[in-house]
Amino acid sequence: MSSDIQVPPGEAGAGGTASASATSGGGADNAGRVPAQGGETPARGSDRGAATRSALLAAARDVFAECGFAQAAVTDIVARAGASVGSLYHHFNGKADLYLTLWEEFQARQQERTRQAVHAARAAGESDPMRLFIAGANAYLDGCLADRRLSRLFVRGDGPPGFERVMQKRLRKWARRNAALFHAPDGTVDEPLVTVLTGAMAAAVTEIAGEEDEQAARKTASEIMAIIETIRNPRTERS
Repeated sequence: MSSDIQVPPGEAGAGGTASASATSGGGADNAGRVPAQGGETPARGSDRGAATRSALLAAARDVFAECGFAQAAVTDIVARAGASVGSLYHHFNGKADLYLTLWEEFQARQQERTRQAVHAARAAGESDPMRLFIAGANAYLDGCLADRRLSRLFVRGDGPPGFERVMQKRLRKWARRNAALFHAPDGTVDEPLVTVLTGAMAAAVTEIAGEEDEQAARKTASEIMAIIETIRNPRTERS
């Protein structure tokens, strides 16, 4: 989790610390495992913990989308998840941590979409850097279209303090990954081209996320990609 988001004092939850069962004074079994409190097996406790975590994230997603981050209340999130405030702070460090976790998981899905699309294009024999970029960019926009509610949440400017820096760093990371497709004839990275393409994609995501009608959003995505496809690397074409 990025350290750019500052969690207020007192919101340090139990996540990442030793579990309560490991410090409850219970002895380990013959395999060295510490039994969970109440005789619950570690596997069952783990499954229930994973279900609670998923429920909290789903509830946070809905509450953030409806109220915005600033107005969202932890009590509303746990009530919708059917959980307790204690369980929230067991799995997360607070409201900002929930928001960032949603962001990181969304970006992980988007990165995998992009990777698979580029891999498939290469496997089909495509080698042109722009065509590979377009394949990945289309997959990224498809992900935004498939989950416009979540992508809208991240671009509307209502996030935890410092979230804009997190977005900027991720955008830069995405740009550097794109740079691997665009090398100038002398072997250097064509930074201006990468900047233009990355900026165009950032604008496309913002437009798509803000569009209420799905068909209109898909039309916008298609038109933006058609324009991006006309961009060419002037340094390469001069060679």
